[in-house]
Amino acid sequence: MCQPANEEVVSIIESRLATIAKGSEVEIGFFGGNFTGIDTGLQENYLSLAQDFINKGVVRSIRLSTRPDYIDNSTLKLLKRYGVRTIELGAQSLDDEVLIKSGRGHTSMDVINASRLILESGFELGLQMMIGLPGDSLEKCLATARMIVSLGASNTRIYPTLVIKDTALEALYNSGGYQVLTLPEAVEWTKEVVKIFEAGNVRILRMGLHPSEGLLNGESLVAGPFHVSFGELVLSSLWEEELATILKEEVNACEALKQVNAVPGNHREKRLIVEVPPGQVNAAVGHKGSNKAMLSGAFKEVKFRENSMLAGRKFKALVELI
Repeated sequence: MCQPANEEVVSIIESRLATIAKGSEVEIGFFGGNFTGIDTGLQENYLSLAQDFINKGVVRSIRLSTRPDYIDNSTLKLLKRYGVRTIELGAQSLDDEVLIKSGRGHTSMDVINASRLILESGFELGLQMMIGLPGDSLEKCLATARMIVSLGASNTRIYPTLVIKDTALEALYNSGGYQVLTLPEAVEWTKEVVKIFEAGNVRILRMGLHPSEGLLNGESLVAGPFHVSFGELVLSSLWEEELATILKEEVNACEALKQVNAVPGNHREKRLIVEVPPGQVNAAVGHKGSNKAMLSGAFKEVKFRENSMLAGRKFKALVELI
């Protein structure tokens, strides 16, 4: 594993801080590996570099990701000394059959025990999950999401499983022992998982892998539901589910869909205005305008606008005669 030099770490932090408005709450994150699995001295070295920025008052705290089987009391005491606030565990699944078939090297009990220790030590807990691992199913994913909520996680990340070159999963895939999710399947599974996290007040930090160069140019990706705007697709699908009720109500008002399309003076002389919560217009309109296009089949004009009195995915549909 490539270990950045101290100068590189400081340079990265300083360059990022230069792009952030003063007064913002800033965290330094150590991701991309098993942080608590590296040499203790190296951990302290990196943490002390980050702590210098906390002492200067320009950074609030530190967060990091690690494996659930690399958490114990001594490790947590070390992290506490250096201003770490949030620990994210790569749980991936809480189904032991899935963990075994995926070769994760830890059990669901490792996740449960590590989560308990983290919370008891006063840290914020993040639990990352993957959907579509070997042996996985929608039901198992939903069960994992429910357990993440019950374990007390305050945040999560949801990743669809991708087959990457030169991995054990690639060998399993090439042998016919593993089948990837299609993109529509991954969106549908994630959509249902999101509903559980939202109901459990677990903040979703990310959906889908960061689009690295290897994924974008296809050099490292063998198969799987990769999309540069995966999270946008999920949010669009969630809004589609909500907004479809407008079409149903319009059809019922005309007694039958064929009447909507044939009766003079019907929907083609109507304007639909959809009011949504602040910041939700793009998601409500849909990826590449998909939800707006859906509604345009029943109305001559469709417009979206913000309503500061709304929250979540609540909306108001206003129909006007043109």
